[in-house]
Amino acid sequence: MRKKQILLLKVGVVIWLCMVYALFIHKPATSSNIQISQTINQQLDKLEEELNGQSQFYNGLLEKLRILRRHQETHMSSDSLAEGLTSQDNSKGSTVQAGPILPVLLIACNREAAVRRSLDLLLKYRPSQDRFPIIVSQDCGHRPTREAIESYGDKVVLIQQPDLSDIEVPLKERKFKGYFLIARHYKWALNQVFQKYNHEAVIIVEDDLDVAPDFFEYFSATYPVLQSDPTLWCVSAWNDNGKANLVDVKNGSTILYRTDFFPGLGWMMTKELWDELGPKWPRSYWDDWVRAPEQRADRACIRPEVSRTRTFGKKGVSNGLFYEKYLKQIHLNDVSVQFSKMNLSYLLKEQYDPVFERQVQSSQVVTLNDVRSDRLAKGNTYRIIYHTKDNYKKITKALGLMDDFKAGVPRTGYKGVITFFYGGLRIFLSPGNNWKGYNPSWS
Repeated sequence: MRKKQILLLKVGVVIWLCMVYALFIHKPATSSNIQISQTINQQLDKLEEELNGQSQFYNGLLEKLRILRRHQETHMSSDSLAEGLTSQDNSKGSTVQAGPILPVLLIACNREAAVRRSLDLLLKYRPSQDRFPIIVSQDCGHRPTREAIESYGDKVVLIQQPDLSDIEVPLKERKFKGYFLIARHYKWALNQVFQKYNHEAVIIVEDDLDVAPDFFEYFSATYPVLQSDPTLWCVSAWNDNGKANLVDVKNGSTILYRTDFFPGLGWMMTKELWDELGPKWPRSYWDDWVRAPEQRADRACIRPEVSRTRTFGKKGVSNGLFYEKYLKQIHLNDVSVQFSKMNLSYLLKEQYDPVFERQVQSSQVVTLNDVRSDRLAKGNTYRIIYHTKDNYKKITKALGLMDDFKAGVPRTGYKGVITFFYGGLRIFLSPGNNWKGYNPSWS
């Protein structure tokens, strides 16, 4: 009987303890408990915000380090001076599939067959869609051209200029209305590339250009040079004096130069440059505007001895200006050069200028008649000196070079010097040693 009473007592105590615990757990929340809970939640929210911020910071830092590593992989060491202006490394292979993203912006309007021809070659030679996305920007609203672009599917990205309204043009310039429309289109398209798609650089082509097999290799390898030298502001695939009889077709495909003249016709620029030029972009004649001293600001472009682009656009806004006499005869490079395996540090101004000036000054001074007489020894370099604008034009016309100036700068000129290849001779057409700089009145 006693054991049963003790057992019942134990059970009662357990039941009582359970009831007390339940009442304690489920008692109404006091204001003090609510405040503690709110404080804890606020601290948790603050901690979560700080962790998210740190995560974004470290993700951004990681991406910058990745970009830096890619640049280091593709940028050749600038510690050693390349010997002469034609230094090269014959190593095989290419790193063109690795490196920063360099989109190609193709400017199009209403030339269906032309845009197909351009896209076919770009896609044929493109080594990587990820590294070189192709953005086709179409103006004009021409349906057959749009459908031609769309037929390439996801191989290209099509964007369309939304402003197809008429454009106000001064009465005396109505026949040049196309240049106003092109300038408006360029500004919109470049804003898309840099602001909407947030790219750091772009290669710009128009819908009437053929490209060389090493077109992408060329821009990939020169991009780090463009980035690292503030005295450079573009890389162009074009040589204005690139006719077959004015370049070293056999041995010149590896040669690159600096030039004070903006060549265009397949060229690369950075976002930093667009941030500078975009806000003051002109209403028309954008390429001549770019060549003005205010925009160029004593900066140079890289250009090749042998062109990596060739225009087939006889019909266009310029109505074939210079086409038959010059543009049609430009020699398009057909030798694939592994620029990414070469040391291109010789293009940096601090290395290039002393070598270039030494080559010009050490060249034998000759006359136009000497060059045309075919009596000069092959393999040497020669220098023809010009003193006046008329003198310059006489020499260039006699040799088949382009003879015009833009803002006083002759085509392909660097420090006033035109470099070309004629009859197996390397020629420097240069001003006298008392040259004081470009004269804008020579235009």
